[in-house]
Amino acid sequence: MNKRIKKSIGKIHLWLGLASGLIVFIVALSGSILVFEEEIDTFIHPEFYKVETVGKFKKPIDYSINTLKKEYAIDTINRIYTFNDPERTVLVMGKNTKGKTFFFAVNPYTGKIVGSMEQKRHFFSIVNKLHRSLLLGKTGKFITGCSCLIFIIILLSGLFLWWPKKLKNLKQRLTIKWNASFKRVNWDFHSVLGFYSFLFLFIIALTGLTWSFKWFENSLYYLTDGIAVKPSIKVTNPPKTESLSQKTFFYQSIIDQTNEIYPYQGNVQIRMPNDTVSSILVTKENTEKRIPNQSSIAYFDRYTAKNIQTKPYETFTKGDKLRRIIYPVHTGNIYGLPTKIIAFLVCLFAASAPITGFLIWWRPKKKKKILH
Repeated sequence: MNKRIKKSIGKIHLWLGLASGLIVFIVALSGSILVFEEEIDTFIHPEFYKVETVGKFKKPIDYSINTLKKEYAIDTINRIYTFNDPERTVLVMGKNTKGKTFFFAVNPYTGKIVGSMEQKRHFFSIVNKLHRSLLLGKTGKFITGCSCLIFIIILLSGLFLWWPKKLKNLKQRLTIKWNASFKRVNWDFHSVLGFYSFLFLFIIALTGLTWSFKWFENSLYYLTDGIAVKPSIKVTNPPKTESLSQKTFFYQSIIDQTNEIYPYQGNVQIRMPNDTVSSILVTKENTEKRIPNQSSIAYFDRYTAKNIQTKPYETFTKGDKLRRIIYPVHTGNIYGLPTKIIAFLVCLFAASAPITGFLIWWRPKKKKKILH
């Protein structure tokens, strides 16, 4: 390898690392926490996840919705989550008359509200915003996106610098010499674990660009489906007429129809439109599949709860299927606990890399200063 080229790549690796180190630390550390979001949140707020007693029959969710409207001043329902697991609560997200958004946990067998929390005070809502936008809105989202791009360059340049000149040096590059000096151990920790984490971190960083840049997400659809822009998942609602009125069990009717349309075991999510023209979007994730996030879609009239369109997962384009799988890949949930543990560990390493990298750069500088 040309020494001049290696030196130039080394400088790129160094200065990009120093420039983005703090952001990478925050994003990676928050990402490691989000890997086990459900497990941690279940421990902190068990009432939001498990009912005390599993009953024989479930009450229509509309009973609980009416309670929320009367006792909690909820005037807008945003989302409803129901689960195939009989021990799970039903989750409802709604906005009250003061404009505050809350999460509610409902016992599906009694219809009682067993837990409530304002969305902006939810620990993982805060961590998620920190991870995606540093709590700085669109500006922070752009910063984390750019840092993600820089991190990909750092990974590639790091692999280039790690690559041994001779095969006999390979063993040295694959092991940490724990009994050596701190400087050597720190170097090995940064370099050796960087190699073992490279592929996982590269995939996590690459998939993370999906939430930062529209051009990246659109590129996925262009490469798979040949279309320049991601297609909209919204369907226009039929016009309202005077003769139509909402059903008594409006939301439960939507859930029941969805389960009839897609009879497999799965979790149903109702997404109420936040505009005045779209229909109700409902997804049902197939929990019988090994790969998560394989959800079929159904659309319902926002006034009558009548099914107006269906879109089974099998009919999705390659782009849509790829987009669906990106989330479980990014979070490490793709194959359950084993891949979640891997994602957790490599994210922790990614959080440590700016620190060990800084020490590699800083310690020699400090020595020279002392000697002079």
